[in-house]
Amino acid sequence: MDINVGFALLLTTLAGLSTGIGSLIAFFIRKPNPSTLAVLLGLSAGVMIYISFTELLGTAIADIGFAKANLAFFVGIIFFALIDILVPHSYKEECASDHCLGIENSTKEKSNSMAALKRSGIFIAAGIAIHNFPEGIVTFSAAATGDVTLGVIIAAAVALHNIPEGIAVSVPILVATGSRKKAFGYSFLSGLAEPVGAVIAFLVLMPFLTPEVLSMTLAFVAGIMIYISLDEILPMAHHYGREHLVIIGVVAGMAVMALSLFILG
Repeated sequence: MDINVGFALLLTTLAGLSTGIGSLIAFFIRKPNPSTLAVLLGLSAGVMIYISFTELLGTAIADIGFAKANLAFFVGIIFFALIDILVPHSYKEECASDHCLGIENSTKEKSNSMAALKRSGIFIAAGIAIHNFPEGIVTFSAAATGDVTLGVIIAAAVALHNIPEGIAVSVPILVATGSRKKAFGYSFLSGLAEPVGAVIAFLVLMPFLTPEVLSMTLAFVAGIMIYISLDEILPMAHHYGREHLVIIGVVAGMAVMALSLFILG
C-alpha cells in the first residue's frame, strides 16, 4: 500500500492556509460580493457531497462491503456532530451579522465600536480554527492513500470554502485596527489548525493503517464531509440571500467533479 505522507501533509497545509487568500481578497475588497461568496460556497459543497458518495463511500463499499462502509460513514457523521455540539457556536452568530464581512446595511445602526469589531474577528478565528481541525484529518486521510487525483480534489474543495472563512476573520479585524498584518495573522493562524490535524492523524492513524482500516477511514471521512457540507457550508452560503446561486454552485461543483472523474477515469 502506497502511503504518501509528504504529499498528504503538503495538500493539507495548502488547503488550510487558503484562509490567507481570503485575507488578501479582503485587503482589496472591503465589501465582498455576496453573490460570489454564495456561488463559491455552493461549489465547495457540491464537490464535497459528490466526491463523498461517488468516490469515498463508493470505494469503501467496493473494498470492505456495504455494512462496514456504511457503519464507518455514519460514525463519521456522529463524530463530527458531537464536535459541533460541544464547540460553542457564538462565532456563527458573530459572522451572521453584516459587519463580519464588511457589508453595511443602511437600516442598521453603525455605532459598533472598533473594540467590538476586533473581538468579533478574533472570536470568528477561534471558532473556525476549532472546526478546521477535523478537516485537516479529512484531507490528510484522503491524500495519504496515494491517489493523487482524490487528494487534490478534496484539498481543493476544502480550500474553496476556507477562502470565505479567511474573509470573515480578516475584515472585522482590518476595519477595527487598520492593520493588514494583524488581519492576515489571525486568518493565517485559524488555517494552521488543518495541518495540525493532519499531523495528529499521521501520528494516530499511520501505525494502524491496513487496507481495511484505510477503506473504513475513507467512509468515515465521507461522513464528516457530508456533515460539514450540510451543516456548515450550505447554511453559510444561504445566509447571503442568494438561494438560486447557491444551488447553481452546488450543481456546478457536482458537474465539474463528474466530468473530471470521467476524463481522468
